[in-house]
Amino acid sequence: MGQLKYVLKRLFLMFFTLFVIVAICFVMIRLLPQEMPQEKNLQEAIKLRWEALGYNKPIIVQFGIYLKNIFTKWDFGTSWYVEKMTPAMDLIIGKLLPTVLVNLYSLLLSIPIGIAAGVLAAVKKNKWQDHVISTGVMLFVSIPSYVYAFIVQYLLFFKLGWFDSPTVLSLADAGGSWFTPAMFKSMIMPVIALSFGSIAGLCRFTRAELTETLTSDYMLLARTKGLTRAQATTRHALKNAMVPILPMIISSFIGILGGSMIIEQIFSIPGVGQLYIKAVRLLDYDVFMADSIFYTFVSLLAGIVVDISYGFIDPRIRMGER
Repeated sequence: MGQLKYVLKRLFLMFFTLFVIVAICFVMIRLLPQEMPQEKNLQEAIKLRWEALGYNKPIIVQFGIYLKNIFTKWDFGTSWYVEKMTPAMDLIIGKLLPTVLVNLYSLLLSIPIGIAAGVLAAVKKNKWQDHVISTGVMLFVSIPSYVYAFIVQYLLFFKLGWFDSPTVLSLADAGGSWFTPAMFKSMIMPVIALSFGSIAGLCRFTRAELTETLTSDYMLLARTKGLTRAQATTRHALKNAMVPILPMIISSFIGILGGSMIIEQIFSIPGVGQLYIKAVRLLDYDVFMADSIFYTFVSLLAGIVVDISYGFIDPRIRMGER
């Protein structure tokens, strides 16, 4: 019962936080000047739309109309500049697949490498293997992902010539599908650029958890019962160390929906991140609001799933219990 109350409380706080962030974004975006396109037909359509949304009324009334349209009509507004006369949420949904694919490939590459490096560093603690891995982790964590993007482009495209283009292929050039071999090959560079940070984070977290577990009393007991160091590590230490690591991996899989704005811009990936930057640059307010709601919801959802997943991964953990 305590865990159910905890989940309901977290859900309430999540939606309350989402409401506050949406309200702040709505007010701030309404303070910016509204610009009209040059096409007269489009101007008339926008004026009618703005009148329906109550743009001539107080901002609290505008916000009420905006929320009412979301809850009653699933209407997050319309794009007038990124893609004219297109519903904002439909535009976001249409951009999800390339974002998910690039980040999913990156995670599938990062998870085994990061965990394996972390296990090796913990087992070889204070030896040269640990020092090399720890130094690499500090380096990878300190450098921003866009720096890796430029380095990967320079080495793999300009110097080695392994790729035909420094950016991801367009859908037309890839034969109209995101799942062709040519499209997969063009995604390798952004996948590598995204993987450095994830590998470093997983490696550091795995090493810290496993190092602490290896020095526990039950590990000494396992060794006295006749288990070898490798057997005790795989059967007991690694299993217990994965309890806090798995929620981190779960949150990463949820976070792939958000994508990476900078990486998508550098590699011309037509995903959610690039859409967000376009909406800001072109002052497409409805798309900006819909994208902000989407990003905020994904971030908050990842956080609550991490907390709840602890109780499912380890039954001894009871969230919300005193």
